[in-house]
Amino acid sequence: MTRFLILFLLLATPLAAAEWATKPGDRPLNPQELEALAGQTLTFYDDGQSKFSAGGAYSYTYASGESAFGTYSIAEDGSVCIAYRNGFARCDLYVRSGERLILIDEKGDRYPVRPE
Repeated sequence: MTRFLILFLLLATPLAAAEWATKPGDRPLNPQELEALAGQTLTFYDDGQSKFSAGGAYSYTYASGESAFGTYSIAEDGSVCIAYRNGFARCDLYVRSGERLILIDEKGDRYPVRPE
């Protein structure tokens, strides 16, 4: 029974990664690029800002100025998972598509990040 559970867990990881709605030409960020998120603030075209702090602290500031706070971690499939203080949680996949950095959410919606 234990062998089957281990086999299931090993097979489940690639399936989870395959569920992201990527497009041809999308390249998920590699581990070094994901680690480099610490200390960065990403600005989206709606003027929202994701701030990744060293130590795993995270904040999202809306264009209105309101903010949501939490922590982030990198999942095995390369997605960035955020646990907000209010109990909400989400995972997003960051990809490079050509020269653009794009956030893909769990629904498959795409949010390009403004270039710096």
